[in-house]
Amino acid sequence: MNKLIAHSITIVLSGLISAAALADGHNAAKAYIVSPSNGETVSTTFKVIFGLKGMGVSPAGVEKENTGHHHLLIDMESLPPLDQPLGAEVKHFGGGQTETTLTLPPGQHTLQLILGDHLHTPHNPPVVSDPITIEVK
Repeated sequence: MNKLIAHSITIVLSGLISAAALADGHNAAKAYIVSPSNGETVSTTFKVIFGLKGMGVSPAGVEKENTGHHHLLIDMESLPPLDQPLGAEVKHFGGGQTETTLTLPPGQHTLQLILGDHLHTPHNPPVVSDPITIEVK
């Protein structure tokens, strides 16, 4: 009987912790680039795989709490304005894609992700990956 009560308490507490994490939403969220890795050398055409922790991915136009879709910044020296929809300066993945194939000219390039809401506006606080640097051969 005591084991049953202890198990029930554990399940309830797990549910409360999960609910608290969801309620906190994107405050604990983190976007990241799975591949390529920082410093990697890639061919001119290569795959980029996006990662996201603490939130879900949904297509642009779908208003769903604690979700968004990826935008890829290529060779940008700073983040775009975070208080308005992301524009043509970033590559949009409004279909909810979590990977893409890029073709870039030889040389050093930077990649960074930023998550946008259903209207392409960055979340507040923004969910942004660390930038990575790659060498294209």
